[in-house]
Amino acid sequence: MEKFKAFKITEVDKKVQAGFTEFTLDQLDPGEVVVRVAYSDVNYKDALAATGKGRILLRPECIGGIDFSGTVVSSSDARFAKGDAVLATGFDIGVKHHGGYAEYARVPADWLVKAPQGLTLWEAMAFGTAGFTAGLAIVRMEQNGLRPENGPVIVDGATGGVGSIAVDALARLGYKVTALTGKAGEVDYLKKIGASEVKLRSELDLSKIRPLDKATWAGAVDNLGGEALAWMASTMKVGGCIASIGLAAGTALNTTVLPFILRGVSLLGVDSVNCPMPVRQEVWRRLAGDMRPAHLKEITRTIPFAELPSVFDKFIGAQIRGRVVVDLNA
Repeated sequence: MEKFKAFKITEVDKKVQAGFTEFTLDQLDPGEVVVRVAYSDVNYKDALAATGKGRILLRPECIGGIDFSGTVVSSSDARFAKGDAVLATGFDIGVKHHGGYAEYARVPADWLVKAPQGLTLWEAMAFGTAGFTAGLAIVRMEQNGLRPENGPVIVDGATGGVGSIAVDALARLGYKVTALTGKAGEVDYLKKIGASEVKLRSELDLSKIRPLDKATWAGAVDNLGGEALAWMASTMKVGGCIASIGLAAGTALNTTVLPFILRGVSLLGVDSVNCPMPVRQEVWRRLAGDMRPAHLKEITRTIPFAELPSVFDKFIGAQIRGRVVVDLNA
């Protein structure tokens, strides 16, 4: 049986080892659809899994990669046919089910999305989980009444994958976007991708967060958690909404109920892993359409499969800007 290259993560005695190996199709996990993988990507979650810096794996060994895009090779499910362009993010992929860091993937049909019209396989992974999460956050906020005329939207962790795509997509939709970052050297990049204002975290005194501060933001996309999220809550306008999507600065949230009961602020949890398929398909349709970032190529760099191990520590060290796509054919 034909062998192909895969990047496997193994946990032995509570220590994580990761590296390239060879697999055959019959070694892949069960599923109705076999896909020839064209591209995968690297998310913070992938880096945590591969380095062992986070408790991500839910089995002793697993092909990594929580996302992939490619072409259907075979399918026993009528919804997919040989030659279909597909993408997959979330569910158990790369965590409990062999993932996208391999030349082939086999997954349940219920986890696959047909690539929307006009979206290439590369673009699908330029978005990946990060872009999908940004899109889902915007959709959730719109469902809660967010409109460009309501006022500015702030995005923290703005130079990361989710943040960069959120800034660009919101600007494309007509919002005035403020990018909040800890990286003073990235101001020009953030303005280039659509931020009308860039705010440095060093300008904020997060040690003294008032229960209610000046009402400034109509919406917010929070990648950080912790004190940054508490500050956002205190500075929201009446009826504003915050999409909570990340925990890069911590899982604790020290705030009061005042923004929620005196200003009607909504705190929206964004779960991109278990998102229902109808919502998932709609978010991908929007990302390929009206929400499509204008600077996806500037936000993204592409690396060959062989270079994959070299980027994980850079993700952990917050040294990566935007998105990283992995070319499985390079």
